[in-house]
Amino acid sequence: MLHTSRRRLRATLLAAASATLVAAALPPPAPLGIGDPLFPQLGNPGYDVLAYDIAFTYRGSNAKPLDAVTRIDALATRRLDRINLDFTHGTVSAVEVNGESAEFASAGEDLVVTTPDAVEEGSPLRITVTHTSDPRGPADAGGWVRTADGLAMANQADAAHRVFPSNDHPADKADFTFRITAPSELTAVANGVRTAKVRTGSTTTWAYRTLHPMATELAQVSIGRSTVVRRQGPHALPVRDVVPTADRTRLEPWLKKTPEHLKWMERQVGRYPFESYGVLIAEADTGYELETQTLSLFERSVFTQGRFPEWYVDSIMVHELAHQWFGNSVSPRTWSDLWLNEGHATWYEALYADEKAQKSLDLRMREAYRQSDRWRADGGPPAAPKPPAPGEKISIFRPVVYGGSALVLYALRQTIGKDAFGRLERAWVSGHRDRTASTADFAALASGIAGRDLSAFFREWLYGKRTPPMPGHADWRSTAAAAAAAR
Repeated sequence: MLHTSRRRLRATLLAAASATLVAAALPPPAPLGIGDPLFPQLGNPGYDVLAYDIAFTYRGSNAKPLDAVTRIDALATRRLDRINLDFTHGTVSAVEVNGESAEFASAGEDLVVTTPDAVEEGSPLRITVTHTSDPRGPADAGGWVRTADGLAMANQADAAHRVFPSNDHPADKADFTFRITAPSELTAVANGVRTAKVRTGSTTTWAYRTLHPMATELAQVSIGRSTVVRRQGPHALPVRDVVPTADRTRLEPWLKKTPEHLKWMERQVGRYPFESYGVLIAEADTGYELETQTLSLFERSVFTQGRFPEWYVDSIMVHELAHQWFGNSVSPRTWSDLWLNEGHATWYEALYADEKAQKSLDLRMREAYRQSDRWRADGGPPAAPKPPAPGEKISIFRPVVYGGSALVLYALRQTIGKDAFGRLERAWVSGHRDRTASTADFAALASGIAGRDLSAFFREWLYGKRTPPMPGHADWRSTAAAAAAAR
């Protein structure tokens, strides 16, 4: 019989040897991806994230890293000896997997975690990463946006992993909880509903939770000298706007428009899909507005500098609101499905301007048609966009995914009629609510509602190098096509 102490020593040595053999058998850490056509290394295989619980500690300076802990609850979809997370622009100090300390390394824009024990398919996973989250860096890189009084987030298209470890692809939606600790003179907000606010000494911890799954690119946390303005939308929907405190009165004429915007969108496509809505107005120059879930991000200057007429700002507010249905509630299966997000938001923006400000939808679509072949040449067809330019990830947001994709919807309405088109839109957002969906899904649904095969229509309009003739408008011409014909 082996003496107990010797037995324990032998077991320890055997376990260590086994671990060494497993480690030796594993290849060097490398970035992975799920093979997205535009971002091949974005997202990671082998698990499905169910929930994120992310804690940030902000110490009053947006020029210093925040301390953070990200906890991920997931389900293994295959046997795993390693777990890849998308994460960059922060320092990791510790990782645990199911309560046990795990080894980790960086590879490209991935955090590669070696599990203490193999995780079998179907097993639950809890991954806890202690890290920093660094707001410094190029302003156009995405992730944290440094505002005049703090921070906000702009994670589209693939920049959430510059803020927190994640499976940073819209195909893997999950529930989110945010816990933000900041100096008590500041206000912290995030997606969803507030569940706690606790003051401890000179700091306050705020907690928020989403009631519907969300893609990582839609996450929003804002910290600053802000005021939260509350009112009601249709069906007593909570409307929560977050604005610089100094501009509260000045911005009220814009804020009070949101309930009517909500009513208008509900008349088009049905009930608003989330627990609350509002706008987050940040003192920052981003060059864009962003449909972060339940709390759309806007630059302060859009409302205060008078650069744009009122009808135009109104329609842009509707654009970001429309995304709550198209892109947020129904998220793209791949980034090549982006046209479904931006085409629909542009469509409802244009339809609103047509109805409320007499800015002709037909004239706008005719102008889009005139430019459409050039847009396709520059950016690719709507559903087969060209990859982003090197180092410019947001360059996928080209005119073809806005005006060029709204033009596809106009052509579709011309083809199947207004009534069928309206039924299609409502069926799309209700049938795929809180899920992801693809271009193929949309085409199949449209064919079913129209009662005929529309595959040829979608093949030509979504994947053709040239814009097809517009149904009902045989006289419309693309300048690029006309120039080619003249040569």
